[in-house]
Amino acid sequence: MEISELVTPESVIARLRSGSKKQALQDIARQASSVTGMGERAIFDALLERERLGSTGVGLGIAIPHAKLPELSNLHGVFARAESPIDFDAIDEQPVDLIFLLLAPEGAGADHLKALARVSRLLRNHDICEKLRGADGAEAIYALLTESESHQAA
Repeated sequence: MEISELVTPESVIARLRSGSKKQALQDIARQASSVTGMGERAIFDALLERERLGSTGVGLGIAIPHAKLPELSNLHGVFARAESPIDFDAIDEQPVDLIFLLLAPEGAGADHLKALARVSRLLRNHDICEKLRGADGAEAIYALLTESESHQAA
């Protein structure tokens, strides 16, 4: 599972201007709706339901909200960089500025877990996170998200 299979340049939000976790999820759901063709409300509701189980704020300024939706036929991702850090109820109690949304079909058990693991591995790389925080625009962020794949292929 590669990051380029999950995100496109159109699914990157370079300047998320949300002031709260709920607003961030709503804004990201709106972008996910345009990428997936699904209703924004269905995506938002699924994300809120998942957050009720426990925060997807994994620490170090990173959140990986995710949900399964029966209407989807394949995995989709949306990456957002917040202009100002957001209180996301993260496990380390630190605000979040890098958010990688992952949406999966209802029956995508192993693929969903592989995608979550891949996103987690990417965002555990401190150097990549610092570059993402300093990147100028969606295209640059997309290139950073997918650049490790081109190095592996070479």
